[in-house]
Amino acid sequence: MGNGLTLLHIDSSPLYGRSVSRELTGAFVTQWKASHPDGRVVERDLNATAIAPITEAWVGAVYTPDEMQTLEQKKLLALSDSLIAELKETDEYLIGVPMHNFGVPSVLKLWIEQISRVGKTFSYADGTPKGLIAGKKATFIIATGGIYDAQTQMASLNFVEPYLRSLFGFLGLTDAIFLTAGGTMALNHGQDRDTFLAPHLLAVQTHAVRNQGGHV
Repeated sequence: MGNGLTLLHIDSSPLYGRSVSRELTGAFVTQWKASHPDGRVVERDLNATAIAPITEAWVGAVYTPDEMQTLEQKKLLALSDSLIAELKETDEYLIGVPMHNFGVPSVLKLWIEQISRVGKTFSYADGTPKGLIAGKKATFIIATGGIYDAQTQMASLNFVEPYLRSLFGFLGLTDAIFLTAGGTMALNHGQDRDTFLAPHLLAVQTHAVRNQGGHV
């Protein structure tokens, strides 16, 4: 049952053939396409996107009203503008996130800096924050080396899901699902990859089917 929905598929793992998060997002996209025959997928590989750290000049450009920006300032914001346009022009987001040092990968953080812009994705109207990315939904597929589920010994070290949930909630996106493949380090110690991935692939594919038509 397709209805012209668009999916923004973002990957942030520096690994390709060995990446668990990329394999799971790939399975999601395949199932999503089957469930949305007239849907469209926009691909954004953050490891193939050159994103520079923000600078004083970039911040200055952000806080300069559009109509007063110089040509140089517009050039500084061109990538940010295009990344924000991808968010606004798509209906649903799929974001693959491997845990790096208990947090998100550096390339994902650089992307977040580019898309978190006052007046574009959030505002402080009347002094209170308001998210400007509303009516969207997101699926975050997270891969972690250890096990960081709630009530486990390592749960307090998981800064991935709390951060992403808070950040995107601030931007106005509250319809978010987090699917986590924990314990991937077992793959480095003899665990069969297909056996390990099987339940996670099933969860991802099931969720992609449930999402068909734009409703869970």
